Formats: sequence, C-alpha cells, structure tokens
Amino acid sequence: MNTKSLVSLSLLIGMGAVLHTVMPGLFLGMKPDMMLTMMFLGILLFPNVKSVLLAGLVTGIISGLTTAFPGGLIPNMIDKPVTAFVFYGLFILFIKYSKNAAGAAFLTAIGTIVSGVVFLSSALVIVGLPGPFAALFLTIVLPASVVNAVVMLVIYPIVQSVLKRSNLVEQV
Repeated sequence: MNTKSLVSLSLLIGMGAVLHTVMPGLFLGMKPDMMLTMMFLGILLFPNVKSVLLAGLVTGIISGLTTAFPGGLIPNMIDKPVTAFVFYGLFILFIKYSKNAAGAAFLTAIGTIVSGVVFLSSALVIVGLPGPFAALFLTIVLPASVVNAVVMLVIYPIVQSVLKRSNLVEQV
C-alpha cells in the first residue's frame, strides 16, 4: 500500500464522516450511514485486502464515534469490517460488472443492506434496539441502500474521470 492510496482512502473516509455527521435522523434517531458509500468507493478504487481492512476498520471507528444510535460504537466496529470484506468478495465475484457506474451502484445497494443487517443484528445482541428489527430495516436500511446507490451512481463516474487524469489509480 503506497502513500497515494492511503491519502486517497483517508480523503474518502473523511468526506464520508462529514456526510455521516450532517445526515439527519429518520426514524427513532437512526440515520442512513453515508460513510458506507465512501468506504465502498475506496474498495472499488483500491481493491486489495490491505485497503479493504484499513477502510473497514477506520470507517467502523469513525462511524461508531459519530453515530446517533445509543451504544452504537461496538456494533459499528463489527459491522464495517464485515461489510467491507463482503463487499470486496462481491466485487471480486462480479468484477466485470462492477467497473461501471450501474454495477457499482448495485453493489453499493447490496453492501448497504448487508451492513444494515449486520449492524442491527449485532446491536440487538449487544445493546438492544430502540424499535422492532423489521421496522428499523424497512425505515432505515432500505432507504439508505437506495440513497447510497444513487449517490454512487452519480459520484463513481466523476471519481473515475478525475483519477484517470491524475494517475492515482492504475485500474480504473
């Protein structure tokens, strides 16, 4: 892992932290996790195990520290690395489809759903949920998957274009 990829990943995660902080709560104080989109973008741009692990761990810690969910630090620290590796596995499995914006958006939607299920499940076991699992899944996770997919659909071609011009990523 070189310095360029570390800086790029940290910029993406930093932008995700800002988006995560300004996103309003939707249901029982819970809000969609916009850091996921940036984590997924980092995995799409730097698809190697070290980058995936780093992105998952750092995103989990920052997301956990900025969450509005009571007791959400530990569930976030479990959720993000697991989701990062599931997303990476799906990326590898469907690599020829994930190199365009539509494929990246689809993977983002699936990854967000995985993240929501892992987060809600771990929170249920560790601290409990402020409402029924199904209600939280339907009102937070599913809308977040749509929002994250739309954001990825818009941002992925822009980032690809910028990175091609700057030569930061070889395989865009």
